[in-house]
Amino acid sequence: MTAEVAALVTFLAVVLIIAGPYYLFILRTETADKEMIRQRIRTGAVTVRTRTAAGVLKDVERMSVVGPLNRFLAGNNAMAVRLRDAIQLSGIKATPGQVVMASACTALLAYTVVFFKTGYPAAGVIAACGGLFIPYGAVSFMRSRRLNKFEEQFPEAVDLVARTLRAGHAFTTGLGMAAEELPQPVAAEFQLLYDQQNYGLPLGDALKELARRVPLIDTRFFVTAVLTQREAGGNLAEVLDNLSGVIRERFKIKRQLRVLTAHGRITGWILAGMPPVVALYMFIQRPEYTRLLIEDPLGREMLWVAAALQVVGAFLIYKISDVDY
Repeated sequence: MTAEVAALVTFLAVVLIIAGPYYLFILRTETADKEMIRQRIRTGAVTVRTRTAAGVLKDVERMSVVGPLNRFLAGNNAMAVRLRDAIQLSGIKATPGQVVMASACTALLAYTVVFFKTGYPAAGVIAACGGLFIPYGAVSFMRSRRLNKFEEQFPEAVDLVARTLRAGHAFTTGLGMAAEELPQPVAAEFQLLYDQQNYGLPLGDALKELARRVPLIDTRFFVTAVLTQREAGGNLAEVLDNLSGVIRERFKIKRQLRVLTAHGRITGWILAGMPPVVALYMFIQRPEYTRLLIEDPLGREMLWVAAALQVVGAFLIYKISDVDY
């Protein structure tokens, strides 16, 4: 790569790093508000609504202001569905397009910093590949934290629904009370479940949508118990009482298992993360030490083999420390 091309790439990266967040978080919101006002003035409509597959009327939300990206993120492909579900479960106020743009900005920032420090475009590309997954990693972390909190609160929600049934109310009334009285995030999921059946979606389909939306085995137990009782009959309050006890026992075993495997998990994280961190430090602080390894063909082959072995080792450590419960 010549110096002119490197300078051009660096200039474009800096421009995108500065202009991208400004457009993403400031200008985009102002433009969307202005466009909504113009649409209302032209058509006289309050808002544009559509009926989703879940059966609830909701506002049409653009995934991105970029047309092709919006069509891709709004489609039914596995990547778009996984990203939308992760953002919804994380509870953050962001669109999939914003997450994709944030990934591009972090990748450009990582490339620029590493390239300026080392002078090697290959090192910048490797850093950009790592920076590309930082926003999605943050979304996944918030999703996992919210799911863990939901799992802690879920037995209390099941108990509340059971008490409502014993008091003589309908099952849907118990769902509404759980949505009103319980804290977040379990209240939000029960509120969506209550709204779905309240707006005309069959209760069985709404429960199945809850099991799909919240990928926990406890929610599947809950949905299966309710659907089975609706088909075969029986005392649903007693079934839910037993279910809440089972969920609490599972959660207790899970906590004990996490304590027993804590040493192995932290050791695995350290062993998996130490080589990349040390390599990145050497690339940035002591580039002359790694010049021969990068410039020599044999050194590059060794780097590729080391990277492949590192990925395989991290995967094996994860599988060993990830115990099913």
